[in-house]
Amino acid sequence: MAAPNIVNVATITGITTFVSGISTISITTGVSTIVTNAASSGKVLKINSLVATAIGDTTGVSVQLYNSAAQHTAAGATVSLASTMTVPVFSSLAVIDKTNSIYLEEGHQIGCTAQSNAGTIDIVCSYEDIS
Repeated sequence: MAAPNIVNVATITGITTFVSGISTISITTGVSTIVTNAASSGKVLKINSLVATAIGDTTGVSVQLYNSAAQHTAAGATVSLASTMTVPVFSSLAVIDKTNSIYLEEGHQIGCTAQSNAGTIDIVCSYEDIS
């Protein structure tokens, strides 16, 4: 699990991904995974932007960095990137942008939960796949 040397890379691929309709009605649906970097990928992912958009009445969104999918619920395996941030109704919130981009190393992923209320959250994430 060694991250590639980002000074001398072979490939940089720009990718935009999204997860729509993260329900805030029932928190029992768990964590929605946004981006995953597999444990043996030989890559590092540079997260350039992550935007949360409120569709309907919502209270907020939490975005966390996880060690693995199996540890979404273990507090020791998570680091909060955004915790219960308010997303105004029918508006967007930039959780990550070019001024605070992060590198997602092998064996890590970013997930999102929405606080219980009503409505949904959409997440759009733009990143560079570096190998």
